[in-house]
Amino acid sequence: MTVIRNSILTIAALIFVITTRAGVIDADLPAISYISFESPNIQAPDEPFTISGQLRMPSGSDSDELSPGIPAVVILHGSSGIDSRGSFYAEALNEAGFATLEIDMWGARGLAGGGDRPALPTLTVPDAFSALKYLAANPVIDPDRIGVIGFSWGGVVSLLAANQAYTDQYGEGLAFAGHIAHYPVCWAYNVGIPGIIFDVLTGNPVLIQIGELDDYDEGPGPCYSLAAPFENVSVTVYPEAHHAWDRLQQALTINDPFSHLSAGGEVDIVPNPGKAFQSRANAVSFFEALFDEEL
Repeated sequence: MTVIRNSILTIAALIFVITTRAGVIDADLPAISYISFESPNIQAPDEPFTISGQLRMPSGSDSDELSPGIPAVVILHGSSGIDSRGSFYAEALNEAGFATLEIDMWGARGLAGGGDRPALPTLTVPDAFSALKYLAANPVIDPDRIGVIGFSWGGVVSLLAANQAYTDQYGEGLAFAGHIAHYPVCWAYNVGIPGIIFDVLTGNPVLIQIGELDDYDEGPGPCYSLAAPFENVSVTVYPEAHHAWDRLQQALTINDPFSHLSAGGEVDIVPNPGKAFQSRANAVSFFEALFDEEL
């Protein structure tokens, strides 16, 4: 009996230690929840999509003790679907005091990603605005301080969401306070592709981040041209960086008909950790300056 009693006490002590240590560790992590909301289905209006997402509150926060007024950022994935980029940026934004909502635009549509994607990014623009409305309805989120960041496909959606026309169509009185678009295929706007426009904007700031070796735009030139007419649109170029330099996973080569200024062909996707940390820091700084608050 003594042996059994001692074993029980030892186990209890271990549980106490593990629980105590978990509490200490968790204190520095964001509060994470998995949520879902409806989004319009442009092609079948009577069959809305149910979009799932990961909602993360700022690091060190307790969701039961949060005060109203938290700024937030919607995160939009690229053609491959959710990958390392979303969490890479979410972690830094959470640490800086932002809530983040990374949504899965493919899951609701039964798509695998890569070449298995919608015909055009315009079909997923409602998802971004539905995420905006979901966050705005949260009592601890400031509805006037919600931004969006997107990668490749998601970058295109981020730029499209800066148009006043799409904001009027899907925002229901809400607008994104700021937009970051990473390598958003800048040649493709205002050239006759249905719905791919960047003309009459909301006026809220836009940051385009592009790699010097990007195979879609064959360099930063098209992004500079796209931004030139607008005072509130800026471009940051990363030397020696390929498309999706901040996808910190194995390098790969894909084929995409939208690459090489619409000629199509191979796209090199090569991770560059140094540039990735730079672009992440720039993204956090953009939103901090935009929301003009010490977080």
